[in-house]
Amino acid sequence: MSSKLKLVSALVPAFALVLGAVSAQAAELSNEAQNAIPSDVRQLVVIDYRAMENSGTAMQLRDRVMPPELKQFEEAIRKSGLNDNHDVDQLAFALFHPAGKGDEVVILGIAQGQFDTQAILADFRKRGVKPTVVRSNKIYPMAKSGMVLCFVDQSTMIFGGQDAVKASLDARDGNARSLLSNSSLMEAVRATDSAALWSVLDATGTQNMMKQILGEAGSVADFDSVKKRMQVSWYGMDFTHGVRFDLTIVTGDNFAAATISSLLNAAVVYKKTAGDNDEKAALAGADVSSSAGQLKIHFAASDNEFASLLKSSMFQSMVR
Repeated sequence: MSSKLKLVSALVPAFALVLGAVSAQAAELSNEAQNAIPSDVRQLVVIDYRAMENSGTAMQLRDRVMPPELKQFEEAIRKSGLNDNHDVDQLAFALFHPAGKGDEVVILGIAQGQFDTQAILADFRKRGVKPTVVRSNKIYPMAKSGMVLCFVDQSTMIFGGQDAVKASLDARDGNARSLLSNSSLMEAVRATDSAALWSVLDATGTQNMMKQILGEAGSVADFDSVKKRMQVSWYGMDFTHGVRFDLTIVTGDNFAAATISSLLNAAVVYKKTAGDNDEKAALAGADVSSSAGQLKIHFAASDNEFASLLKSSMFQSMVR
């Protein structure tokens, strides 16, 4: 079982550690953006993108963990005619199941900012980029990335594969349920959207995340007995003063929360004894507790401590 990094890895499941951000401001999504996200979300990550480059620690984190799929997204948004450092304030990614696609999971990107849509669309016309029309929505190809984009209003752009964007427009136009109708995830959003970087996960996403965090400990019978009781989770991360990370998992059951807390604490104690110096230093800033049917993980470290952790073998094993 991997240590504190497994705790910080709550930012790794699927693509959680994505970009990294630093700000005292909140990375909030507007109602229009939330309405453009389909209801069946596995995980949603929201980032204060404008302030992303203000922290060396955040940039080191981003460089080490951002998956190839998200690097492709970032490159596509650059080539679309948008200046990501000035036009984009918040950037979000949603993993969800499109209707009629079985277990397939797609990624939708949502960018919020002040977009000069007239200039961008004029540039598209100049380059001969023609849209596909879905109802009243115009969907434009993004360079040679295979992705498409659509402005749903002056300050909100959605982008991704065809299936992801069309499913988003179905939700936004009222032809399918949106995130706003998912009460459990919306409660999680309200609990954490004051953070600079935050994420919410549904039951399946939460179970997968905890399996990854626990490592070998996730194979024991105690975990198997409680994993299906995990209902939803959320985390926030901030780099304003060092690194601060807080994760909450809702089980709705005191026994389940206490059992998972015990498993994590046992793993932490083991690593404090057997881990290397970087791992031990990281674990000194980790705290695991449970109450009222919720499991809570808190981690805090200085920039230097976290930078050392990024170079450790434990971290490398987590993000491989």
